[in-house]
Amino acid sequence: MPRIRAFLAVSVPLFALALSANAADPVRTFTDAAQAGPDFLIQGEYEGKIGKDTVLGAQVIALGDGKFDAVFYAKGLPGTTPDKTRVFLKGETKEGIPVFTADKLQAQIKNGVFSGKLDTAEFRLNRVERQSPTLGAKPPAGAITLFDGTNTEEWVNGRLQEGNLLGVGTRTKRTFKKYTLHLEFRTPFMPYDRGQGRGNSGLYCNDQYEFQILDSFGLTGENNECGGYYSFAKPALNMCLPPLSWQTYDIDFAMAQFDNEGKKTKPAVVTVKLNGVAVHENYEIPKFNGGGGLSDESKPGAIYLQDHGNPVHFRNIWILEK
Repeated sequence: MPRIRAFLAVSVPLFALALSANAADPVRTFTDAAQAGPDFLIQGEYEGKIGKDTVLGAQVIALGDGKFDAVFYAKGLPGTTPDKTRVFLKGETKEGIPVFTADKLQAQIKNGVFSGKLDTAEFRLNRVERQSPTLGAKPPAGAITLFDGTNTEEWVNGRLQEGNLLGVGTRTKRTFKKYTLHLEFRTPFMPYDRGQGRGNSGLYCNDQYEFQILDSFGLTGENNECGGYYSFAKPALNMCLPPLSWQTYDIDFAMAQFDNEGKKTKPAVVTVKLNGVAVHENYEIPKFNGGGGLSDESKPGAIYLQDHGNPVHFRNIWILEK
């Protein structure tokens, strides 16, 4: 899945930093990589080897003003290995080069290569750009195209932004019971923000069950982070890609079932894939977690894209009813 790309050696003049798409806070929120500044070019994923043949992965997270967190993953990046060993360290740009130090570790990032020495073992990791295997997936026969970038006719209060992208704060005009859903989303680059303030939105199935959309790149994967069933169930692993990457949700959903007397006989069931990796499999949703427009599990509901004040965008949305 990883594909190595050339490091983008782009020099961004200071005046360009004020051209962010978020007018409320122009210097801190970016939706255009060309305007995102030098820290954006450092943030991302790296993969290579430590020693002669041991695979090592790393994620570098920008924190603003040349400061970074980094996470090393034994045996490779999330989704490529079942090994979940993680090592955390801090970094800071000094004389134009991000350097990282910890006990028995010295490293730097230069020209798209994260290199250094851990104890006596040297490592060299190349910058990589992973893409979801379902990115750009075409709607199958019989599917309803909810958004293809040309119009917002399927959406209540739908807004075209940046020409051909769908903005937040909208729900489908149609309601659904049982389906396969494909959706592509992009979170903004917000290096100075943390936690729930960083690229926050939500994908609601049945207009009442929220699966979180958030810039959770490099975090531990909690129930309020990207891929989590908000406040109830954490994802099996954190498959969140860096901000400004296009990412995918692929969801199989069936609404709850009730008998003739209105008693629930089976909860809603969902399988969720984030960037092609299952983060919930046949998950029986215990109850709705609020925030949508519906609080009745016995009724079919819309697909709702939550507005949490951040410029999250969407494209290529289709649904196949079953």
